[in-house]
Amino acid sequence: MTEFLKTPLLDTVQEPADLRAFSVEQLRQLADEVRLEMIKGVSRTGGHLGAGLGVVELTVALHHVFNTPQDRLIWDVGHQSYPHKMLTGRRDRLRTLRQGGGLSGFTKRGESLYDSFGAGHSSTSISAGLGMAVARSLEERDNDVICVIGDGAMSAGQAYEAMNNTGSGTHRLIVILNDNDMSIAPPVGAMSNYLSKMVSSRSFRSIRHVAKEVVAHLPGPLERAAKRADEYARGLITGGTLFEEMGFYYVGPIDGHKMEVLVPVLKNVRDSREVKPVLVHVVTQKGRGYEPAEQAPDKYHGVSKFDVITGTQTKPQAKAPDYTSVFAEALMAEAEKDARVVAITAAMPSGTGLDRFARRFPTRCFDVGIAEQHAVTFAAGLACEGFKPFVAIYSTFLQRGYDQVVHDVALQRLPVRFAIDRAGLVGADGPTHQGAFDLVYLCCLPGFVVMAPADEAELVHMVATAAALGDRPCAFRYPRGEGTGVTLPVPGEALAIGRGRVLREGTVVALLSLGTRLADCLNAAEELAARGLSTTVADARFAKPLDTDLIHRLAREHAVLVTVEEGAAGGFGAHVLHELARAGRFDHGLKVRTLTLPDAFLEHDTPRAQLEAAALTAPSIVGTVLAALDEESRTDAVSIRA
Repeated sequence: MTEFLKTPLLDTVQEPADLRAFSVEQLRQLADEVRLEMIKGVSRTGGHLGAGLGVVELTVALHHVFNTPQDRLIWDVGHQSYPHKMLTGRRDRLRTLRQGGGLSGFTKRGESLYDSFGAGHSSTSISAGLGMAVARSLEERDNDVICVIGDGAMSAGQAYEAMNNTGSGTHRLIVILNDNDMSIAPPVGAMSNYLSKMVSSRSFRSIRHVAKEVVAHLPGPLERAAKRADEYARGLITGGTLFEEMGFYYVGPIDGHKMEVLVPVLKNVRDSREVKPVLVHVVTQKGRGYEPAEQAPDKYHGVSKFDVITGTQTKPQAKAPDYTSVFAEALMAEAEKDARVVAITAAMPSGTGLDRFARRFPTRCFDVGIAEQHAVTFAAGLACEGFKPFVAIYSTFLQRGYDQVVHDVALQRLPVRFAIDRAGLVGADGPTHQGAFDLVYLCCLPGFVVMAPADEAELVHMVATAAALGDRPCAFRYPRGEGTGVTLPVPGEALAIGRGRVLREGTVVALLSLGTRLADCLNAAEELAARGLSTTVADARFAKPLDTDLIHRLAREHAVLVTVEEGAAGGFGAHVLHELARAGRFDHGLKVRTLTLPDAFLEHDTPRAQLEAAALTAPSIVGTVLAALDEESRTDAVSIRA
């Protein structure tokens, strides 16, 4: 593939209306040009590659057939929406993807009228689409609503809840099942493509209605044979029966890369105007049209910058192992010692490091699909039987299983261990993937132990602590990215529950850190010392239970106490404030400040830029301390003048 190929048709497309008069041959050429442009663009920015390459033809066909944005087009998850962005007026900004101030890596309502629904989590499209379809009916409009959902996203319960609700109603909705991995159907052939075009047409639908009446009066064997023929024609033997039983008219499977099939089928579905919802089963290939991505779809799902010719990704040389790898190695060490240690992931084996665990312990690692609710309760069941389940889920995804965390784990005081990856800010993935809220939603649960390591060595100890803790649930949160380069302990040692540590002693200022903001606290202490302010730095280790002895000592012996955490307000700092207020520590002029993430969804940027925007770096910590002391000085001056 050469970078210098021209894109004459794509150059004429500023919005979807520009491609509606294109012939099928032109649409094929446009798809090729979109694919080329996407590969070149993502090679310079990084981002999601394989999923978008797989839906290029589908994207072109949808915008050709449907009148977007009046017709609502909803992309589930949104990581496959780069071709959609290119065709909807954002091609010139493609090279700003996931950069500060640039395009989001997902669909985003504030970015374009063509982004009907924002998404970063999966399996929400059908629910949102039904809501839009009901609104259309209430306002007596006639636009279409189209949801594109992947086969992986169909493993989540919400998708089936939405389908059940949709199928039981009378609102027209079109669902496109993008099947690129799950093998719901056998290989797509010419016959199934032909049958799909036929059964999606209005004439076939009316003939089939009449045929049903005729079949009902046939003798038993003939009736059964006729029904089998009908089912075969509609592809039900390939997986459509489930969708039909849920109230959808099933069409497919069809080849999602053949424009001559996609366009007529979509037009037939559009023009049928049936009240019954329709599901079109489209088979695609992840990474289509770019050989490295075709050969290694997992590796090229999300990529860093890469060389277009070779496919080689450019990654900075790591100075230290990343937290995810450290967790995986520490968990395997615990599993070597104890056969009851098992691991659970919700469709993120490589993202959580459990792919390594699975290779070492294939019978003790469970990928349950995009089903966080099930993952949590599944782990609770294992805990009931004496096993030691570790549930590795990103912070932002664990939110989807919160009810189960409360009722199935915490309420029953079951020793399920939650390994919370991607805690805190995540850089280019943006607000949909930021782990901002886990401290808030876990620290309020009775009996929960919540930990946060300051570095990768502490993470090893916390994995050991979680393995040893057998009488209650626990969680340990850790960030994305590489560690600090400290020496890793072998083996990890269980920590005393609810006990922090002091790394630096001082007399005026106390900085109490939870998690990886400790390094910035130590740097801030150096700056404060240079200003003549003796500073203590402590690592809380535990957000729950709090080390109350440490907190009260810091409050008693210092003029200013600052808590620092990479989480939303209402978490660790709020619990420290509550404890100090309970003990009456504010009755004698103690100055306390809590540094948290701001009350906002921070946009995608580099991790450092996000931390600076959140005021969680050393200069901001110093500024907070100086402001508190300056306020004290001003108060004293007023008192003296009075």
